[in-house]
Amino acid sequence: MPGIGLAAVDGRGILARHPLKRIGLLGGSFNPAHRGHRRLSLHALRALDLDEVWWMVSPGNPLKDKAGMAPFQARMASARAMARHAPIRPTAIEKRMKTRYTADTLTKLPRLYPNHRFIWLMGADNLAQFHRWERWRHIARQVPIAVIARPGYDRGAHASPAMGWLRRAVRPAGQAKHWTRWRLPALVLLRFRPDPTSATRLRAADPAWHRRFLGSSPQLEQESPAPSPPTLHKPSLD
Repeated sequence: MPGIGLAAVDGRGILARHPLKRIGLLGGSFNPAHRGHRRLSLHALRALDLDEVWWMVSPGNPLKDKAGMAPFQARMASARAMARHAPIRPTAIEKRMKTRYTADTLTKLPRLYPNHRFIWLMGADNLAQFHRWERWRHIARQVPIAVIARPGYDRGAHASPAMGWLRRAVRPAGQAKHWTRWRLPALVLLRFRPDPTSATRLRAADPAWHRRFLGSSPQLEQESPAPSPPTLHKPSLD
């Protein structure tokens, strides 16, 4: 469902309008990226009527121990491999913008992409600790939030301090595709058959997983995401 776009002058000097792109943002360490990330993203694409999901590979998560964190290059390469043949765009934009906190990233993104509308995607495990995020209320006032259920985390998420504050902002799942019209803060709870894959278990089974990606080919590292409609002052995502 395209939105009303921003005006811009095309090559013929004619004032044209570009449709707004609907983008889901999934932040994380992707240490490594796995099929659970992919399934969550594909479900969000359908449920929220998104054009793309951007995987925002974090240079470093302030809430996670640095021990066991693979090099950024390996995590980005694993994300690109997992996102192939889907409208999912792994991006190093946080590294390029030098933003440490999600609140700062979300402040800058609309300025860089005025022809886009963003919704933040998170699993129920992140909602359970959302109150620990830097300026989390500010985040909720910047973009709508879609929370995807995860096995074993739903009870903690519903009992969390953040959910207590956001409870009145919950929107019906049946209205999820209308998220661009919602008054903020706004949160929607989405359910689908989750994938039990866990990055923690993958690392335990293969502690040296990142070595496969540190030697990835230049073609993988230079692979470009699918082109987008023209936007105003759009920098490269990768």
